[in-house]
Amino acid sequence: MSLANTPQFLVLDGYSKAGREDLEAGGATTAGELYRQMLQSCCPGAGVDLLYPADAGAKLPKGASLEQYDGIAWTGSSLTVYHDTDEVRQQIEFARASFKAKIPSFGSCWAAQIAVVAAGGYCQAHPWGREMGIARKITLTVEGVGHPMYRGKKRVFDGFISHDDEITHMPPGGVVLAGNDFTWAQAVAVTHHGGRFWAVQYHPEYDLHELARLCFCRKQKLMDKGFFQSLDEAQRYVDLLETLHRDPTRKDIAWLLGIDDDVMNPDIRQAEVRNWIELLVLPNMR
Repeated sequence: MSLANTPQFLVLDGYSKAGREDLEAGGATTAGELYRQMLQSCCPGAGVDLLYPADAGAKLPKGASLEQYDGIAWTGSSLTVYHDTDEVRQQIEFARASFKAKIPSFGSCWAAQIAVVAAGGYCQAHPWGREMGIARKITLTVEGVGHPMYRGKKRVFDGFISHDDEITHMPPGGVVLAGNDFTWAQAVAVTHHGGRFWAVQYHPEYDLHELARLCFCRKQKLMDKGFFQSLDEAQRYVDLLETLHRDPTRKDIAWLLGIDDDVMNPDIRQAEVRNWIELLVLPNMR
């Protein structure tokens, strides 16, 4: 049982050490810290421990056991789930252990792929390459419309996104809850060994500043992939995002970039996270 009847979360930062250092060098917040901030905003008073499962010898905090956590949250990652490396294998095994322990899990991007692969599904490189910035017209499936993770959410919405891999085959016990024109699986719910894992391909933990910093970190790669014609053009996009983040009243920039409350309003952007906490985590506190 968590102390003082507040949940205790474990956040799995799926990035490698090199990936985390790359984000920090570009002024971005590391993925695990972003998740910590989001969980504590959605659930004030909650305890949050961070673990870096891609690191060699990664272990839970001293004296902790997996079973003491009320919820497990997974971040994105710069790794690729279908590559057979130690960094990937140990994360898949951790997800399997979490399923068996029946601890409610949630996560973004890498999390959806980990959940699916750990339960017996498959992922691969997306044939169209990268979906970046804002995922447009994410649409709930028939199953998603009635799913509790999407309580209070519109049937069609936009979300922050950054990925070039996609789920190709769902495992037994897996359901696709949302998709868009880029990928059929923008959200999944996976039940495996009695454990439940809700995950989205997009990033409710991002805001405009974090998207700007991510684009800054990746601007050479994004230019190489055709998102920008020059590094100066990439920097202008970064600057627009940062300006709109500082001053959300800049209707001209929001209009130019096609950005609205789907991504700018955290109450809308993070509805799935709050639903997971309220409907899976809190009712099942140990």
